Amino acid sequence: MGEEARLDTAWLKANPLPDHHDNVDKNGRGRVLIIGGCRRVPGGMLLTAEAAFRAGAGKVTIATIASAAIPIGIAFPSCAVIALPETEGGEISPDSAELLLGELKLHDAVVIGPAMIDEAIVGSLLAALLPALPEDKFLLLDAFALRAAADHAEEIRSRGAHIVMTPHEGELAALLGVEREAVAADPPGHLAEAVERFGCAVMVKGSTSHLMAGNTSLSYAGGGLGLAVSGSGDILAGLIASLGAQGLSPLDAAAWGIWLHGEAGRRLSETMGPLGFLARELPPLVPGLMRGV
Repeated sequence: MGEEARLDTAWLKANPLPDHHDNVDKNGRGRVLIIGGCRRVPGGMLLTAEAAFRAGAGKVTIATIASAAIPIGIAFPSCAVIALPETEGGEISPDSAELLLGELKLHDAVVIGPAMIDEAIVGSLLAALLPALPEDKFLLLDAFALRAAADHAEEIRSRGAHIVMTPHEGELAALLGVEREAVAADPPGHLAEAVERFGCAVMVKGSTSHLMAGNTSLSYAGGGLGLAVSGSGDILAGLIASLGAQGLSPLDAAAWGIWLHGEAGRRLSETMGPLGFLARELPPLVPGLMRGV
């Protein structure tokens, strides 16, 4: 890996956002498919979806358990909703894979994992979807999809040029089969190991976030303690997937997502206080931050 560079506005200006023409329609602005949710966390998908829209996506589809589909559609009428079969425990059923396969080609970016809490079921979905995923499809693996990803390293690596993984320290430790304390002691070193194993863009979230892809290594120190709140990672996943759907590479999409997420947190900490703001208050700040770079 190369020397770690600072992720700041100078880097962002050198690696700009997509330049949309005035006549682009909503399909040309990027289509995002978000697969996740469960009965215990039925609304988490709304956070990822709003973040995707705020970062510029033209269309967002939420694929979630049938019992939550209608309420989610009513709560967020801008989204299309796919009602998936669910288990007695309120998780997406592995039988959903066939229905999801037909949706993959209709979207530019796919997110798997937000608001899911059953690693075995996520693993079953990955086993079915990864081999069918077009090699150039932007894919983001988040939350419990990361814990299941260790068993699918070969499939991920074969499509690694278009994949982002977004673990925190504990999830990165699970991916690599090491203790969390080891990752905390050397995040860049363990990121390098993950990039070598999975062949994709990998970040580790924390007070200082680190991102690696290929020979590029970036770090971002900012955002503040307030970002350590439920739903914050769901927001980050939506930002990155939206930018990937619009044509950015996994590295650039992840870098912009990290910065937008962190700077939104910094602004809320300045205006509201360092603690107590909600994850859902981050996305409305994103369009202004994008315009300001």
